[in-house]
Formats: sequence, C-alpha cells, structure tokens
Amino acid sequence: MLRRQFLPLVPAALAAQSKRPNVLFLFTDDQRADTISALGNPHIRTPHMDSLVRNGVTFRNAYCFGSNSAAVCLPSRNMLLSGRSYFRWEGPFASGDDPNFPVSMKQLGYETYHHGKRGNVAVRIQEKFDHNKYLEDLKSRSSGEPGKDIVDEAITFLKDRDNAKPFFLYLAFSGPHDPRVADKKYLDLYDRSKIPLPKNYRPIHPFDNGEQTTRDELLAPWPRTEDEVRKHLHDYYAVITALDGHIGRLLQHLRDTGAYDNTIIVFSSDHGLAIGSHGLFGKQALYEDSMKPPFVFSGPGIPKGKSTDALVYLHDIFPTVVDLAGGAPPAGLDGKSLKGILGGKSRKVRDTLFCSYREVQRAVRDDRWKMIRYPHIHRTQLFDLKSDPHELRDLSSDPSQKDRIARLTHLMEQWQKELGDRTPLSAPNPRPPEFIAPAGKDLAEIRKKWKM
Repeated sequence: MLRRQFLPLVPAALAAQSKRPNVLFLFTDDQRADTISALGNPHIRTPHMDSLVRNGVTFRNAYCFGSNSAAVCLPSRNMLLSGRSYFRWEGPFASGDDPNFPVSMKQLGYETYHHGKRGNVAVRIQEKFDHNKYLEDLKSRSSGEPGKDIVDEAITFLKDRDNAKPFFLYLAFSGPHDPRVADKKYLDLYDRSKIPLPKNYRPIHPFDNGEQTTRDELLAPWPRTEDEVRKHLHDYYAVITALDGHIGRLLQHLRDTGAYDNTIIVFSSDHGLAIGSHGLFGKQALYEDSMKPPFVFSGPGIPKGKSTDALVYLHDIFPTVVDLAGGAPPAGLDGKSLKGILGGKSRKVRDTLFCSYREVQRAVRDDRWKMIRYPHIHRTQLFDLKSDPHELRDLSSDPSQKDRIARLTHLMEQWQKELGDRTPLSAPNPRPPEFIAPAGKDLAEIRKKWKM
C-alpha cells in the first residue's frame, strides 16, 4: 500500500498560503443528479444550488464508483477523501496514514474543518481535520430544518476564526437521506399531485439484481404505486429545498464578509437514489439514477454557466481541489485532477468508466454505451445512453450488438485487472433471475434484520 511522509510547510509555502483561494465543499446525502432546477428539473425549487450552477461548471457524467457495502455512503466518503477506489484498502475504512484530502490541504496552509453526519463515514481520515465535528443527527432531522445546524456552526466558525490562513470547509449534510422531515412551509411549496414520476418509473424491478431487500428497498411496499412514489418525492424535494435555503444563508455570509469572490465552491452528493426509478428505491444499483449525483465547481478562475460530459468520479474532487489550490496532487491516486477541464484546456481525463456494487453488479461505459453485468444470474444489460439516457431499452438481446457486448466485456475485465477486482463475471451455478417480492413472515424477518 502506498505511503507518503507528510512534511511541514516551508517558509515559501507559508508566504504563498495567503494567496490561495478558500474552499467550501458542500456534500449532501442521497441526492440524485436531476434534483436541481437549473439542471433541467422545473418541478423542484433550488434557487441557491441554481446560482452555483449558473456561476460554475457542471459535470453531467459524475459518478460514485460504487460500493462494497449496502451502506453505499460509507465507501463513497472513504473514496472521496482518500482519492482511491474501495479495492485499494482492507476493511471498511480507508487508511488515515496514506495521502488524503484534509492532510493535503493542511500541507498547503489551510485551516481544515469538517462537520457532518455520524455513522457511515471516513472515520480515520476525518480525524485529520483541524476541526472535526459530528452532527447530532436525531435533533437535526426532527427539526424540520435539515442543514440548519451545520450552517449555523459553520457561520460561527467563520466569524470567530483567525483569517491568517485560507479555510477548507467540508460540510457533509445528512439530507435528503431518509427519514425526511421538512417543515410544513417547505412541503407547502409543492403540489404532490403535480410532481411527475421518474421517466423510468416501474412498479417493480424486472429481475433479481442481487440486492432488492436492503433497508432502502423496504421503505415502500411492492409493487411501487404512483401515489407512493409521489409521496416520497414530495418529502425528498421538500428536504432538498430546505437544505438549499440554509446553503443560501452560508453563501450570503461569504458575500457579506467579502470572502465569496475568493472561495472555490464544490457542490455534490455521495451518490444518487432511485425513488421509483426501475422499480427501486435505494442506491444499491448501477443505474444512472442511483450512481450519479450533482457535481458543480464554481469560484475564482472557473467559467460561469458551463457544463461538460466528461466521465468523472467523486474521488476526482480531492486531486482537483489540491490542484486548484496551487498544490501537486499526491501520486498513486485513482482520482484525477479536473483542473484542465475546468480551464478549458482538455475535454476529458478518461475515455471509459467502471462501476462496481458488491459482488453482484459490475458496469462499464464509454462516451455513449453502457453495459451492466449481473454475475449471480448470468445476465447482461446494454444501453445506448445517447438515445436512451433513462436506460429504458435493454439492447443486450439484439444480435447486432454481439460485438459491442464482447468489446465492453473485455473493457470491463481490463478495469477489473487494473483495480484488483477478482469478482468473476459469470457464476458456475447461476441463481434464478426472477425477483419475488417477500411478504408475510419472510418480509417481517427481513425488516427485523434491518431493525425496521
């Protein structure tokens, strides 16, 4: 495993730190890429997230790499802060001894601050922040004002701190993850009956994807009815709008204190969420809705109102921010700096992208085609994302696609070799592909397992 000794700042670095931009990293939990109005969803109210989109660069093909756990947020945060895929470490947590996000920022002279959810987090790395705080989650969720506690304390920190150093704030909000509790004033902004269903809504997933009885999938009964999906979307949108309002308060504080124009702002989430897409409710799948979060950079030197289709990962954020701050990203990362894309000097940092979910799903895509493989049932899906961005038409049974599937399978195997993924793409004794929704005593036992 790669190790690096962290050296103290030399005088030249101390002199340079005053010229470095501040960094504000806003990171939500379970937010789909299509839940910002300025990104094409006129049915949700997100004026402050919209402002970040208008003032920055949006990456429309940003992905969470995947997960080795049903709690997808755990590896997502560990990959984010380590810059490495989850195949690079042993156990649930990335090492805090290897190069990582907070230590790299401290090396550049930043005062580092983290405040976020408890539970499925990158414990060993988050200990490296100068200020490391955890949200009193139950209190925050029950207030009806998700995001308020984190923003209140961030503003207090900014008011009280010594401004000799630039700041790096990593604010990891607990919403819009369930349970979703939003004050009535946010709920009243929406007419539930007019919230459209996802374009790829299904009452039930058409086959066993290997992970359809996780906690997230138990949040709604089978089949998923239109009314039930709209109920969840109503709560989901209301929580996002509440978060947006508190993010707006923090942005206004930066404007009022003159810090805004010298602050790089990164906005993203740990992954997406199905909420009815493909008959699923969680993020334990490799469809676009489950793996793609919003992903926006704005701030000094970053073009305004631009977007890119470059294939990127969440764990590209760490090396990108270090690069934008004037440092050299550590060697040995899976993440890549996106500075060249942000500056218009390059169009991409990789030609293809790989995603992985436990031992039951693998996916690979290029600039147009995406293939998902389910080894446990010996099944493949193929989608033309150019003509079918919502993954509605599986082309894997089309004889004309045989060569393309062979090419993408070879590409998938190459990615596996590079990352050290030893999961076979076929099972010697495939399981039946049918998904039969649990009911009665079986469902009760599953709910008991997940403490529901």
